[in-house]
Amino acid sequence: MDKINKKIDIRSLSLNDLKSQLESLGEKSFRAKQIYEWLWEKSCTDFDEMSNLSKSLRETLKESFNINSVKIHTSQLSEDRTIKNAFKLYDSNIIEGVLIPTTERMTACVSSQVGCSLSCKFCATGYMDRKRNVNADEIYDQVVLINRQAEEKYKKPLTNIVYMGMGEPLLNYSNVLRSIDRITAPDGLNIASRRITVSTAGIAKMIKKLGDDEVRFNLALSLHAANDKKRNEIMPINEQNTLEALAEALKYYYAKTNNPVTYEYIVFNDFNDELSDAAELAAFCKHVPCKVNIIEYNPISFANYKNADVDKVEVFAEFLRKKGINTYVRKSRGKDIDAACGQLAVKEKA
Repeated sequence: MDKINKKIDIRSLSLNDLKSQLESLGEKSFRAKQIYEWLWEKSCTDFDEMSNLSKSLRETLKESFNINSVKIHTSQLSEDRTIKNAFKLYDSNIIEGVLIPTTERMTACVSSQVGCSLSCKFCATGYMDRKRNVNADEIYDQVVLINRQAEEKYKKPLTNIVYMGMGEPLLNYSNVLRSIDRITAPDGLNIASRRITVSTAGIAKMIKKLGDDEVRFNLALSLHAANDKKRNEIMPINEQNTLEALAEALKYYYAKTNNPVTYEYIVFNDFNDELSDAAELAAFCKHVPCKVNIIEYNPISFANYKNADVDKVEVFAEFLRKKGINTYVRKSRGKDIDAACGQLAVKEKA
């Protein structure tokens, strides 16, 4: 390939890498810090807007580098004020991200993969092919764009970020962690780690790696059954990552980080909604300090699962509370625009 025409994604470079690149182009290395500030603190996606750089340096940057920025392709507004965005990536792939406004919070739900490879039976994204991982800068851009949306539409900045959109975050480990570094760093967006939650379907070895890396953000596990037979049925990933393996990984993670874990549990009608299921979940909760979020199921066209009756969900939740487990029943947002949990799936072409 002609090296002259091969531009580098500038946001894929560390600060030291950028210094080295500038030196190789005959530029002063101290300029790297200025450029980094434009890219990560000011979220600039156009070299021409880097006003404290000389015109000749800006031209050099344009010749040598790309800023592969994310654009909002379409947006849909829900009757409950939730906004779903289809984001167009530099290679024309589409991912989805959601702004979830409540009276207490402004939450961005971001995607980490184009599609997903895990095939969870109740999740729309699981019926898509995984095309590629989302780069760290593309995850960062989703946060920036959703934050601007929050400030423009609701006059409030983001308070929380959840990696609960399309894809399995722990199968895009390095990009997810680098994006969180840029989002939390003082020379980035400077959002506190405790405001960020990464959700996983349960990759035991990667949960242990989170422990080894002593991460400070929150971890949520999409559990949905505390019984291997039932979990295998709805989440094929459980066949290689059994509940025993997950329990071991979570104990390791907690010992390394001292971070409690959140379990996400959808109560499906006539599947995992009996008190015997609640008892199995309560037993699993003994492994590490935790809380349980009971999530409303959001039907999709690919599957026949239904949400359990409201009364039955409340009995289920109350059983857990009586066992001393902090349990919350979460209402879904954005269902009318397919923006709710488990509903994200790109239906359109770019």
